[in-house]
Amino acid sequence: MEFWFSEIHTPNVKLSIRVDRQLYSGKSEFQRIDVFESPEFGRFLTLDGYMMLTEKDEFIYHEMITHVPMAVHPKVKDVLVIGAGDGGVIRELTRYPEIEHIDMVEIDELVVEVCKKYLPQTACRLDDPRVAIHYEDGLKFIRSCQDCYDLIIVDSTDPFGPGEGLFTREFYGSCFKALREDGIMVNQHESPFYPEDALACQKAHKLVVESFPISRVYQAHIPTYPSGHWLFGFASKKYHPLKDLDETRWNMRGLKCRYYTTTLHKGAFYLPAYVEEMLEDVE
Repeated sequence: MEFWFSEIHTPNVKLSIRVDRQLYSGKSEFQRIDVFESPEFGRFLTLDGYMMLTEKDEFIYHEMITHVPMAVHPKVKDVLVIGAGDGGVIRELTRYPEIEHIDMVEIDELVVEVCKKYLPQTACRLDDPRVAIHYEDGLKFIRSCQDCYDLIIVDSTDPFGPGEGLFTREFYGSCFKALREDGIMVNQHESPFYPEDALACQKAHKLVVESFPISRVYQAHIPTYPSGHWLFGFASKKYHPLKDLDETRWNMRGLKCRYYTTTLHKGAFYLPAYVEEMLEDVE
């Protein structure tokens, strides 16, 4: 008998992955957490039935949300990561020796514990001495922060359930206040392809544009996310993601990535016409 995990992308579209076995199923006070093992994508994590990451393609998401701002900002010392309980963003950040401190704010402690046990590929650097984990609501945490961080990475779930507060005007305004005068914020920006996702994408973009003087959107191809076409937001007080990209400085680090390159960095900001139009509608 075959077992399949299916995620509904629209009322007429779903993604199905054949599953060898279920490694974990549990419920925290916030959400249902499941870990499956599959022949094609390896282990994968779902929250409330929605795909969060797979071992096979997680590197794309985590490299693109981390290395894009790190190749632009000349001196990141203090970082705030909101969400990211799977540890993938932390893994990428800890590759930079100049980063002195990382605050990770995750609402659900069980997600972290499950990922440490079943997804060590992503959770492998959560015990780095520079990382402080805070189990609380990201919106509440950031309200009390002012002029603290060089970089904020918002690795949130979709804009409903536990992640809903991270897609509000108040939240982005608080991020602006929490950043230093040359700080950068990067967030996952949803997919532009299906109508319902595109609306969430437009809403997030409108709020970010209203909160930051520099705001751009870039893209990556992530096979297991709805439509495979995924967007990220780059918002900054000072630095432009292309004009201030220092290719030589980043490449001199010798960091080996499987998706990110400084050439790809430039190309990622050149969006398809329909996406440009969709974003211009709300700017």
